[in-house]
Amino acid sequence: MVKGLVKNMSLSANKENYLKTIFDLSYDRKKITNKNIADVLQVSAPSVTEMMRSLQNDGLVTHTPYNQIALTESGQQLATKMVRRHRIWESFLSQKLGYGIEELHNAADTLEHATDDLLISRLNEFLGEPERCPHGGIIPDNSPLAFDEDEKILREIKENMTVTITRVIDNHDFLMYFDSLNLKIGDKLTILGHQPFDGTINVSDTHGRFLNISPKSADYIFVKITD
Repeated sequence: MVKGLVKNMSLSANKENYLKTIFDLSYDRKKITNKNIADVLQVSAPSVTEMMRSLQNDGLVTHTPYNQIALTESGQQLATKMVRRHRIWESFLSQKLGYGIEELHNAADTLEHATDDLLISRLNEFLGEPERCPHGGIIPDNSPLAFDEDEKILREIKENMTVTITRVIDNHDFLMYFDSLNLKIGDKLTILGHQPFDGTINVSDTHGRFLNISPKSADYIFVKITD
């Protein structure tokens, strides 16, 4: 739950989106940089730098000289609240209105900023308190886990290992690409090799297809090693 020190803070939708992105990345990387954020939000590096300065002034992030970004306690509380709203709306749009995985983000982003706590509570009950959103992200307060320690970035998986896709980063261009590959949460991939020149990952999937996944895309796919 969001504590009293931040519950009355009013932020722009743009600032809230930055906080959500840092929240999403913070469980995936030991170091979050301006470039990570710029890639996900599809904005320029100077825009990220300016926003980090503003969020620092608000007491919501820390930004070290080595370009490492982290949420403060207040930032974590606000981001958790926004991520919860966003993922519950995504679950509703997917389950009840048939939105595709690549269509969810923009619609949920619009709805979450105009939603109060009571509506989110009612939506959550209506959906049966789902633990994960359609992208595989954990819904705060619905799951006993804050994050899944067993999840790994696909790029880090070694050759000849088989994994299950558990989550993907909520980036529109990436999700369009992910959908074009006909991959889904829950699919299994076997790592056939990593190309030494550009880091492309060669995999075979559940359906016996052979796919080449770029290093950037592999950073947006999270998996668990299959026993």
